[in-house]
Amino acid sequence: MKTAAKIHRRQFLKMTGISGTGLFLGLTYGLEATGKVVKIAKWHGAEGSVSLTPYIFIESSGQITIMNPRPEMGQGTFQALPGIIADELEISLDNVIIRQTSGEKQFDRQVSGGSRSVRGNYVLLRKVGASAREMLKKAASDKWKVPVEECYAEEGKIFHRPTGRNLSYGELAEAASKLDVPKDPPLKDPKDFKIIGKSAHRPDIKMKIAGKAIFGIDVEVPDMVYASVERSPVFGSKIISFDDSAAKKINGVLQVIKAERVVFGKTHYEGVAVIANNYWSALQGRKALKIDWDHQGFDKFNSNDYENKLRELAKSDGLVVFKQGDFDKAISESTSTIESLYETPMVSHSTMEPMNCVAHWKPDGTVEVWVSSQGPTLIKDELSKVFGIPQDNIKVNIMFNGGGFGRRLQSDYASEAAGISKAIGKPVKVIWTREDDTQLGPFRPMTFSAMKGGLDANGKILAFQHKVVSPSLSASRSATYDQSKPDGSMIEGISEQKYEIPNMKNHYVYAEFQIPISAWRSVTSSTLAFAHECFIDELAVKAKKDPLTFRQEMLTKDSDTKKLFTRLREFSNWDKPLPAGWGRGVAQYEFFAGLCGQVVEVSKQPNGSVRIEKVYAVIDLGTVVNPDNVKAQVEGGIVMGIVAATKDGIRFDKGQAIQTNFHNNRMMRINEMPVVEVDIIADGGPTIKGVGEPGLPPLAPALCNAIYACTGKRVRKLPVDLNKI
Repeated sequence: MKTAAKIHRRQFLKMTGISGTGLFLGLTYGLEATGKVVKIAKWHGAEGSVSLTPYIFIESSGQITIMNPRPEMGQGTFQALPGIIADELEISLDNVIIRQTSGEKQFDRQVSGGSRSVRGNYVLLRKVGASAREMLKKAASDKWKVPVEECYAEEGKIFHRPTGRNLSYGELAEAASKLDVPKDPPLKDPKDFKIIGKSAHRPDIKMKIAGKAIFGIDVEVPDMVYASVERSPVFGSKIISFDDSAAKKINGVLQVIKAERVVFGKTHYEGVAVIANNYWSALQGRKALKIDWDHQGFDKFNSNDYENKLRELAKSDGLVVFKQGDFDKAISESTSTIESLYETPMVSHSTMEPMNCVAHWKPDGTVEVWVSSQGPTLIKDELSKVFGIPQDNIKVNIMFNGGGFGRRLQSDYASEAAGISKAIGKPVKVIWTREDDTQLGPFRPMTFSAMKGGLDANGKILAFQHKVVSPSLSASRSATYDQSKPDGSMIEGISEQKYEIPNMKNHYVYAEFQIPISAWRSVTSSTLAFAHECFIDELAVKAKKDPLTFRQEMLTKDSDTKKLFTRLREFSNWDKPLPAGWGRGVAQYEFFAGLCGQVVEVSKQPNGSVRIEKVYAVIDLGTVVNPDNVKAQVEGGIVMGIVAATKDGIRFDKGQAIQTNFHNNRMMRINEMPVVEVDIIADGGPTIKGVGEPGLPPLAPALCNAIYACTGKRVRKLPVDLNKI
């Protein structure tokens, strides 16, 4: 497969124009929800004659290019999305050029986030491929003067069924480009899929293994210089003065300037940038800086005091976010009741490729950036807002991402680089150190959950309450956050689980916070599922019932969750006895991204530690594009879930993060990795669910429920040290 990570429109037209005429298909912005084909542009080979960027381009030589509209950050869009088009177009991806979109107006927002890349584009991209196929069939039928019904597409050619005649797509491209586009092209019967639903190799993997894939941190442009920025680890600090005399003596250092990092377009953090002709010199110059900071009192902040504040706030009612039945009456009439407080920490995103950006602010007032980002439109929005320039003046080149996890949904590192380039008048590459990435956020917010539940005489849940106590993602993003309304992103899924509980009243208590926080893979479902499903387990134990059976009994109506538990029970061999000293736990969580359930098995070791032995995961998708991608994403979610549940988290003292690098913000080691088995429910249903995030939330509660089953100790605060249970 021929691949490329990026392309400029003018370069694209030049490259393909020399090959002659071709068919060019593109759809207007904002179509992902319906998949309706609204507008098509056609290209006839003349430079400058095209105003839209295509999803599909077929040259007269037979070369086919397909655009990937969502950034590739390891989740497989580089194969999955072009694969959807290719399946309907009846071509293999083996000889297709795949190119990455970079914020062109003709596409949708082009953002990889919210587990929406496939489910948000599935119908649309099928129609794109089907439209091209039908136009090529019509062109062939016109040329042969035969009914179009006698023609069919296969392997990049149109065949005439009665005679066996065939023409390649390249031979038909010019004629096809002159036809009207079908408004509602017929889609393939799923039984005829050749790519969709089949495990397939990802074209980007081979490039990455060979070191040929270009990530943001690999980019070099002519006359580029380097910058390393010293920022205060105490958020909110201001520069009183700085001494750069020692920095300027470092060989290779060119100049030292003030820099500014703007987070969420509202919070401005000051820094000092050292500019050099190589990164090592820039970094050494940065280390030689002497900066006098005014911390403005923010250096008094520490995690211990803040957590005590959250515990106090848990005693207040906050805002009622959901009511069903009469919780207060039901809890007072319950045969037995339980109250528990669950606590989760802040965590860093810790992408393997640290934040970086190459920016070139040009004399004509335009700016071009080369960046690993989860969305080119996010970069354009941010730069336009920060610098007050039209988006048409901003050119974004999206590179491969070395991990995103929600961190690269923010564009502060790009606007910082653009500001430095504007100040020095040169293209500049700004690279964050691992310490920068670890200490400077934004972080996943800590959330505390005050739980209360009551059982009736038959051991069924009569009353249930989940009260979330936490900072607010919305408040971190906006200076006009309305505290009189609950932040929906902080109560994700707590009122939407399919358990049939007659009386429920859930709350949200806002806790003010000055440290920047943002979405982390699965957003707050990663923290709320821990409390929700562990507390369900507590109630099951109180009722003296098997935890999985207890959950199934709360699902008398047909639902995807009921179907998932049925499959999970069989898949995990739940009813088969475990070896002595082992325990198993179960959990599920359904939220905006989808639904996944897991069973975790653990064992008690001779030294008193607990080892994670095995994880069974069942994910409900409805439709699957590439099963290998699905399994890899669920496995990756499980790894992140284990790290967040059992490693260090981020804690603050004297206003700054204690954790600085992987020595005290540890990742999981390969010898700690359990066996993972993934089962996919793909029944071809009309609802397509997400893949990238659902595999993470069930891990922590399933693990901690397994720890209880193994040791009798209930974990209510994360992270948990498996060596000290």
